Parts: sequence; structure tokens; C-alpha cells
Amino acid sequence: MALSISRRILRSFASLSASSRCYYSSITAPSLCTTHDLYNHVPCDGLISTDSSAIFKGTPSFLFSRKLSTLVLTPESGGGAFPSDLLSAKPVVESEREIGLYQDLVIPVTNFHNEDKGFMVLAGDVFDVPIRKDIIHRVVLWQLAKRQQGTHSTKTISEVSGTGRKPWRQKGTGRARHGTLRGPQFRGGETKHGPKPRSHAFKLNKKVRRLGLKIALTARAAEGKASTILFELHRASQPLQCLLVFDDLEVPTHKTKNIVNYYNQMENAKKLLLVDGGLIGEKLKLATQNLHYVNVLPSIGLNVYSILQHDTLVMSRDAVNRIVERMHTPINR
Repeated sequence: MALSISRRILRSFASLSASSRCYYSSITAPSLCTTHDLYNHVPCDGLISTDSSAIFKGTPSFLFSRKLSTLVLTPESGGGAFPSDLLSAKPVVESEREIGLYQDLVIPVTNFHNEDKGFMVLAGDVFDVPIRKDIIHRVVLWQLAKRQQGTHSTKTISEVSGTGRKPWRQKGTGRARHGTLRGPQFRGGETKHGPKPRSHAFKLNKKVRRLGLKIALTARAAEGKASTILFELHRASQPLQCLLVFDDLEVPTHKTKNIVNYYNQMENAKKLLLVDGGLIGEKLKLATQNLHYVNVLPSIGLNVYSILQHDTLVMSRDAVNRIVERMHTPINR
């Protein structure tokens, strides 16, 4: 019963839209087809052969045009075969991708003058790994414990100043018995079980430390995904992303105003971390030493805690190549 009703509905739709059906002779002779239905002259962007046209011959025209109009064409992709006024002039915006698929990322390269320096491919096994908060937590605890000075110290009974004489006799005074005035119960006496200088560092496997750095880089690259699309659409002067790749970190002079002017052009940026491949240049070091919101590190010193402390990460090409090479180096056991 339901099958017969559905067939009647399809026949009625087919009879109503018989005038708007489009046919294709073969795949070697494509033609442009438009439909006069609810889509108001939407072009059918697709090619179909004679065999496949027979399949859609009994399908309503609006369903057929909806099936074929899934590809967005631009004037550059048309190749001159389609009228330019019927094509979309807007760039194609891809949907949000899933993080942690180990896919290579393409990111634009610029410099302090906002000049276009091409593109760079970021390795997927370094900049697109699954996010794990537990690994980040372990690495940050390891870093904070390792950098702790551990110089705290208290004096024992042999280190405090004072006499070792018995303060009063054992019996007959009515007072409590004591053998020394340097005990912990007296003012200026020793400290029992107090801290002594020691190291707070603990062991963390190299593969865990390396994975933590990959996760931190992945998080910064993922946070800048929407900003990169926004930059491509509006052609802003500076992309609003958390991971920037520069051709180099060379500044014209050692003046601080060079870095300040670039910082003022950035929106929603609070702290910058500049990472260079080798030794930090003298001009860049002098230009950033008076700015509390800009820090500079070589690639060998890049760590998880510093990445988390800064909301924007600026890396040079050399720094990216060195970090990827370091992440791909086998761990010596």
C-alpha cells in the first residue's frame, strides 16, 4: 500500500516537472543545464553520461538539480567553459576538520612587514596529533618541579647557636627537666624535620616529554584554524591565529618600536613568543628586552610551559624545520 502511494507521488511530481528535465548526451559533450524550480535558475554543476541520465530520467527535477549542485565553482576553476556571471566569486571555505588525524597542514608564511612569503607545510605527526590533557599536565608538573631551586634549609640542633650546658639540675627546682636550651621548644632553637637543600626533579620518559611538545604545538595550530579562514575571506592585514610562521625574524633596527608597531597590528593577542632556529639575533634581543609581553627563545629551548604561557606563537621557517627534525630523531635508550 505504501509502495503504491509513493509511486503515485513520484509520477505526479514527474508529470509536473516534465518541462524542466535536462538530459546529457554523453560525458564527452558536456553542456550547461538550468532548472526553473524552487532554486531559481541554479546551474547544475556536473557531468553525466547517457547511462546515468537514464537513471535520473524519472526523478523530479528539483531532486536532480540538488544532487548535481554540490560543487562550488569559481571563475578560476571554470576554465572559460562557464559564464563568469553565473559562477561564485567567493573563495571556497572548507568545513572544520577534525583534530588529531596526523594530516599535514598548509600555513601562510609572512614577516614583520606583513609581506606574503608563500606557504609552508607543517608535518602532521608534529602539528596534528590527538589532544591529551593528561600528558600536558604531566609535562608541566615535570618542568615546574625541575626548575625549582630547592635551596630551602633549616638549622638542626648542631647548627643553631647556643651552649650545650644543662640549664638547671634534674630534680629539686619544680621545673620541667631539660638537657639543652637549643631544643625545638625554645625560642631560637632547632627546627625538627625541616626542609634541607634537595632537588625536586623527577624522571619523565622522553617519549612523554616529546609527545607533550607535539600536543602543545597542535593546540596552537588548531586554535588558529578559524582565524586563517577569516583572513582569507576578508584579506585582513594580519591573520588572527595563534601560530604564525615567519620567513625569518630579522628586524631592521634594534628599536623597540618595531616590535611594538607589529604587536599593535595584531588583534586579541596578549603575549607573544618568538622562536628562532639558531641563536637569537642581537637586534631582536635588544628590541624585545624591554617588553614584558614579548619573549624570545631559540628552537632548542621551546617547551610546553612557555607555549601555554603565551597565546600567540611566532616561529621562523628554520625553527619549524629544526623542531620537526628533532621530533623525528629516534630516542637514544
